[in-house]
Amino acid sequence: MKRLLVAVALFGAMSVSAMAIELPAEIAKRGSIKVAVVPNYPPMEFRDPATNALSGFDIDLGEALGRKLGVKIEWTETSFAEFMPSISTGRVDAILSGFTDYASRHEIASFVDYLRSGPKFFVQQSRASEFKDMAALCGKKVGASRRTMFPAEIDKWSQKNCGSNSIQFVGTDGSADARNQLRQGRIDAAVQGNETLPYLMDLEPGTYAPVGEPFATQFTGIALPVKEKALQQAVVEALDALIADGTYRTLLAKWKLNDNGLEKATINAGQ
Repeated sequence: MKRLLVAVALFGAMSVSAMAIELPAEIAKRGSIKVAVVPNYPPMEFRDPATNALSGFDIDLGEALGRKLGVKIEWTETSFAEFMPSISTGRVDAILSGFTDYASRHEIASFVDYLRSGPKFFVQQSRASEFKDMAALCGKKVGASRRTMFPAEIDKWSQKNCGSNSIQFVGTDGSADARNQLRQGRIDAAVQGNETLPYLMDLEPGTYAPVGEPFATQFTGIALPVKEKALQQAVVEALDALIADGTYRTLLAKWKLNDNGLEKATINAGQ
């Protein structure tokens, strides 16, 4: 797959903000974009415990994109398993929910990528002295969400670095379950995207300790129907405008994601 840079030329924040962004006629007439979300992945998206309101980086980013496009964002809660069917059947116009851009998804969706991240090992802080480097994970029980590509990436890293003393992978029902099993001592380490780990460590100080650096690179993107070229272009232009006027960087810093940002919006799609 080829990453295509399609960002418009930027002549300064004011000129980008002022430009007219053309939306597909149906969306323009409706005045809204229907966006799928699963609010269980802080700080990307979650429900605020105090208010039960949708919160997180993706929520803030989606609302900011809606303002640039001049439409309302209609958040549609669904399940992870329904993401791609919702796009393919037209139940939603987009997915903005910490969704990773994988080539296997390009038959149905094109992605406007907006974050660079990667899986990272972490352990209980109380056991940090046992895991001074990533090699100490060989032969240990490591958990991660079975719904992601983390299992494949863990296996790839293990085969390259552990030889016959391979990591014992434990599939979990999402990242929260992996952390719960880690706290209970049922696994020795867990894996989560490095874009979310700093936020979680702040929420539970003294609980977790990262081990090493991210061991793979992945991109998080806004998934859009593969045939909706006009919508893809409109979202790229709106995201570029947010980058140009500083909104994007402000949101990255707010949610402690500032090391994972991109300089330009990109569309990643099949041939």
